[in-house]
Amino acid sequence: MLVYGDTARTGDPPQWLARVAALCRQAAALPPGIERHGRLVAALIEVGELGQGIADAIFVQHGADTPSAGSEAVTALLMALARAVRRSWSSGFTSCEAIPPGLLEAVERTLLPTSITGKRAEGFAFYALYPEAYAAAAETSGLGGDTRVVGIRSIGLPLAAMTASALGASPPLTIRPVGHPFERRLSLSRAMDDALCGDLRGDIAIVDEGPGLSGSSFGAVADHLEARGVAPARLVFFPGHTGEPGPMARARHRARWATTRRIAIGFDELVLDAREPVHRLDSWVASLIGPLDGPLDDISGGAWRSLQAAPFDAWPPVHAQQERRKFLARADGATWLVKFAGLGAAGDEALALARQLQAAGFTPPVAGLVHGFLVERWLAEARPLTSGAIDPLRLAEAVGHYLAFRARTLPAEPGRGAALSDLVAMARHNTAEALGHDTARLFDPWDERRVAGLAERVRPVLIDGRLQPWEWLLLPDGSLRKADALEHHAGHDLVGCQDIAWDVAGAAIELDLPPDAQECLASTMVREGARWPDPDLLALLALCYLAFRLGASSLAAESGAAPDEAQRLRRAASAYGARLGRLLRDGG
Repeated sequence: MLVYGDTARTGDPPQWLARVAALCRQAAALPPGIERHGRLVAALIEVGELGQGIADAIFVQHGADTPSAGSEAVTALLMALARAVRRSWSSGFTSCEAIPPGLLEAVERTLLPTSITGKRAEGFAFYALYPEAYAAAAETSGLGGDTRVVGIRSIGLPLAAMTASALGASPPLTIRPVGHPFERRLSLSRAMDDALCGDLRGDIAIVDEGPGLSGSSFGAVADHLEARGVAPARLVFFPGHTGEPGPMARARHRARWATTRRIAIGFDELVLDAREPVHRLDSWVASLIGPLDGPLDDISGGAWRSLQAAPFDAWPPVHAQQERRKFLARADGATWLVKFAGLGAAGDEALALARQLQAAGFTPPVAGLVHGFLVERWLAEARPLTSGAIDPLRLAEAVGHYLAFRARTLPAEPGRGAALSDLVAMARHNTAEALGHDTARLFDPWDERRVAGLAERVRPVLIDGRLQPWEWLLLPDGSLRKADALEHHAGHDLVGCQDIAWDVAGAAIELDLPPDAQECLASTMVREGARWPDPDLLALLALCYLAFRLGASSLAAESGAAPDEAQRLRRAASAYGARLGRLLRDGG
């Protein structure tokens, strides 16, 4: 199934350097505390993305990972930021190293690519992976300053800088395994191969976010090193978690993973159960809402469903492994949702959007953002929307008001979502996988020429992407608020920003709006000043939406979900597939 994709942005290196310089100025102007620390981490992430983009551009130019003056200058800047972040953390946010301005100037003086593409690091944006955890892990490793540190791009580069800074090691090397996702390999120039494998005195620390479904990125680096004569005992993995590789791991990689030294400190150990109170999430949250009335309640991994009135067998399906970390905090008699929104730019964007939607009356009040976690009011008096709770016409009017606002006020930058042709390719593929090739051939009327014509009418916006009933909160006065409305246009999937028709189709499908309610939705959006989507585009995106949700539910069911969760997900996949088949047979 085709579901996942990368969020990326393309620009010139001076744009990245300008953002880094601004973040460094912000940090220098702030008093000691968690907010200043967060600005330093944001700068680290920006420089890591810059370094990744430069290294990838050089890879494309040479067909292999190759050392360059630009990469070395950026890595020097990255190491300075890593040291600053580590000192800030270890001092309880009271001490901060200044970033020498000469390091920024040194990067500017090197010969850099005219354009680079930086990929948003998934762990920083979605999965509460904190770079400070890698420094903490390195400090417990017993490794010395002669350790060679290797960061697997993308996210492995800034994580490797944190690791190297804690070890007192030389600046890290960065490499990108290539090839099939489940069978990666390295492509190195002779100079990079010598830098990686030659004149080795200490151990080799291999740093990345994973392992994921296959662990093949870690495996590719280890395969290469062992083939060049490096003893397995000298390899040390610094992963993002202590678990095993996923179900697609090769036998040799799984066997190596079981015997190789692995050093990891997870979010719970780093933040939730930190020895120092200043490092704990509850103290960060208290800086926004005041002293807490008690400990945080963890409602991650679908646990939030236990707070709903629905019985266990009627819970909505979730992909627990990919849910953001979320907690409930109580202070001065009020309850607050504390949800990971992303470090650096990802969190900043979520906060800005949350405030915009709150001001328009669509979402709960927001207290602020603190080092990756967004804090907003938990509407305890609200209940998730259920079938028949609201008259369909009134529901359609409320949804139309909301979608019109997004269509009018949240335009997307070019390139932030999948092209229409890619969505159609995804839909064909997922349909063939789930419903058979004969059914997939019913996409044939949507040929390349027709799709290209529709693509000219697409106007991408920051879509909501989650219009299921349980994402709507019904208040006692009968009004609605939208939950989970901030980040799915920039999620860990291939959809991204799309025409508002994606959400219109999603609302009609998920809320099971009858024809007259769909007409009401259309008229409300037009009355609110939004452009009603082209009918053919809406019809096509309805098919793509169903195929995407079919694929996402199917993959989630196969990803190690608990039996009851897997059953929910399979039921959802079956329902999406049945509706997709009917629409295709009816001519779309």
